[in-house]
Amino acid sequence: MASTHGTPPTVPPSAAGRSTGARLLLAALGAVVLLVVLAALSLLLGSRDLPPREVWLALSGTVTDANSVVATLRLPRTAAAVFAGASFAVAGALMQALTRNALAEPGLLGVNAGAAFAIALGAGFLGITATGALLPFAFLGAFAAALLVFVIGGVTGGNAAPARLVLTGVALGAVLSGITQALVLSDPASFTVMTAWTAGSLEGRAWGDLLPALPPAALAAVVALGMARALNVLSLGEESARALGVNTVLIRAVTLAGITVLAGSGTAVAGPVGFVGLLVPLVVRALVGPELLRVLALSLLIGPSVVLAADIIGRLILPNGEVPVGIVMGVVGAPVLIWLSRRRELAKL
Repeated sequence: MASTHGTPPTVPPSAAGRSTGARLLLAALGAVVLLVVLAALSLLLGSRDLPPREVWLALSGTVTDANSVVATLRLPRTAAAVFAGASFAVAGALMQALTRNALAEPGLLGVNAGAAFAIALGAGFLGITATGALLPFAFLGAFAAALLVFVIGGVTGGNAAPARLVLTGVALGAVLSGITQALVLSDPASFTVMTAWTAGSLEGRAWGDLLPALPPAALAAVVALGMARALNVLSLGEESARALGVNTVLIRAVTLAGITVLAGSGTAVAGPVGFVGLLVPLVVRALVGPELLRVLALSLLIGPSVVLAADIIGRLILPNGEVPVGIVMGVVGAPVLIWLSRRRELAKL
């Protein structure tokens, strides 16, 4: 007979696994439903609200007054928000796994600012405006910024003090963002394409801005999912990972490349939107635990919803005009960052 005193009965491993699997399934279904609802709202709402019937007719190919609004404006904008949200969320989850730092994310660590700075150089001084042609600049800028932050922030053995890494990233991001803004203001005519984009805006996005970024980002996401198990092992420590046969140098290099491609692609499409890569993995880990494959898979679904929600709020919050999605995310993300930085387990600097 089991004792009625002492330690509570343990849950059998099989039952714990079923419970986690059930939570993952429920979370995934909820994320899909939320994404569909927000995508529909993104097509319906804006400076001119459209009835659901008109949107449906426009999507089905029937010629209506809403055709141009839906097909040329709202549909590519919604797709761009989904793409950027997924890219930033997965990049953030990878960065947190690589650095073993819950505060790491492309916006905070200056990676998005590095991509934006490089894009500004390409657009302003070389006259490049096509997203496909600007992607190499975004990748190079994101990689250089990430490498600088990891070196200056003292990442050793895949780990660094959270505050030191974040402060380094914020400082580098501020410098690069300041230079980018100065370039834009110094010659508005040459940098006209950058004016709203540097704030993280989805206004005016077209299919031509999105399609060139899809293949490299999709490949990076697939590679990230494939590396999840190795990164889980790497989280046990350098020596343990090597003892288990993990090539730590290769895994870190490929992960950094994946972060570069995802953050650079998201920035090229939506501008330097921050905090997505911080908030989404935080929520996902609370739902399904720390196992990286689950975190990455669910981040792919929840990230787009976060950016879509921010974009919809930005469209509706002002009676005239709109607030860029990057600013909306900053207003939401800053309090979360303050809360995270004050948590006891992250206060050991």
